[in-house]
Amino acid sequence: MGTTMSPALQGFARPLREHGPALLSEVNNPHEEMLALVWGPRFDREHAMWLWSRLSRRAPQQAVPVLPALMNAAEHFDALDGTDQRRVRRLILRHRALTGAVAV
Repeated sequence: MGTTMSPALQGFARPLREHGPALLSEVNNPHEEMLALVWGPRFDREHAMWLWSRLSRRAPQQAVPVLPALMNAAEHFDALDGTDQRRVRRLILRHRALTGAVAV
């Protein structure tokens, strides 16, 4: 039996799946960066803007659609209940384990 995501969780995940590779392409540990964004009860917009600013300096045209998608993901995350927010964190941790990424 597969797991399905709620529409709210899909609303959070979709923009990050689409734009996450560009946003996180030049960071040392993408999973840690993702966890930093969602570790608290609210999406860390300041950290997201730092990641976006790095992307905008190296690839300005690529960065243009990322910012609204990132803010959309932030709004969706903030609207999730605590159970779904914890699920997001678990999914990131599971993905890190499955990809063999090393925790720092």
